[in-house]
Amino acid sequence: MLRGQVRAEGPLRAGAAKVPLQPSFPVVVAGYPPPRPEASKADPSPHARAVVLQVGEARVGLVSLELLSVTGPMVAQIRERASDLGLRGVLVFATHTHSSFGGYDSRVVAQLVGTGRYRPATLDTAVAAASDALHQAAAALAEVTLEVGHATEAGFVSSRSGGETPDGALTRVVLRGASNPVAELLLLAAHPTLVPRRREFVDPDYPGRLSELREAQGGVALVLQGAVGNASVAFNEGQGVERAAAFAQALSGLVERASPTAAASPTRLALARAEVAMPRPDASRLVPSLTRAAGDNFLCQSASRVAEVSALALGPLELITLPGEPTTGAGRVLTASTGATGVLGLSGDYLGYIETPELVAQSSGESMRQYYGPTLLSRLQAAAQLAAEAAGFTPEQ
Repeated sequence: MLRGQVRAEGPLRAGAAKVPLQPSFPVVVAGYPPPRPEASKADPSPHARAVVLQVGEARVGLVSLELLSVTGPMVAQIRERASDLGLRGVLVFATHTHSSFGGYDSRVVAQLVGTGRYRPATLDTAVAAASDALHQAAAALAEVTLEVGHATEAGFVSSRSGGETPDGALTRVVLRGASNPVAELLLLAAHPTLVPRRREFVDPDYPGRLSELREAQGGVALVLQGAVGNASVAFNEGQGVERAAAFAQALSGLVERASPTAAASPTRLALARAEVAMPRPDASRLVPSLTRAAGDNFLCQSASRVAEVSALALGPLELITLPGEPTTGAGRVLTASTGATGVLGLSGDYLGYIETPELVAQSSGESMRQYYGPTLLSRLQAAAQLAAEAAGFTPEQ
């Protein structure tokens, strides 16, 4: 079912902003199973970053939060607070940082598996920062040119669980103003798990450091995760925080290699959102067979009943966004069936991992972490195709 769509062509305007994510300390560190440390401060601070794009009457907002995940209620509140901005759609992404703060997800499974005990105040922190960033970005709208570049470094990533191998591709999108960049969007896939879990600081891992490096050259830089489900960082210079900093520096070098070229004018901007019912949760690969019924019931209490899949077109880019962690294989299924140029995960909610049906049937790949059965990808694929058609994606020839 389509939940909204907008399409336009013409001159492109953009504005961008970033706002610190400042929870009340002490705060639980998210990203791993218990026991979890509590952080006494942030070093460096995680941020909310936003870009507002406008072509004609079509105005769209993108938000990147340096968190492990985002949730449906969080996204709904962000959209509500931005309702005065005339936005025809808001997409909210997590960088999937495993060392930022938790406490923002009220679902029992999420609290146990990744985000820690729910505290409404930490949810408010994320919502307020995202809202402030969107308002500041909308207030800064100015004419820009769109530039896109690509580079690949296969040695930066590896598959942690088999399946198709991540390719280490990076897409660089530059929104260039009259004198300086307004924003960069950096699309890649690599799990931010470099900062040690037993640490007393909240930390944005390599995405935050990469954004800061790029912002030293002007503008606001958003890191957006692609098909990250089985993509592990294979970069091994240094340990812990030093490794995260070194990897960010290496990625910044890859960004420089992705020399952007100007996209054709006029600029196309389109966004379509589709909603799809989820299959019943399936704990068969997550728990022993004797406890499967209890596991299914437990998952049912927390699992999302519906999911939102979006199609975003910006110039030559045609992107499918998903509320979970698609693997490389799942991402390729979706691009092949929709004509998309890429897939972005961790958008709008968190459904867990999204693996191909073949690997789910074999109980291999990332299916051992997938909350739903083998029909999950096909459900999301149907929604992606609907959204892609509404957004005017160009089918592959």
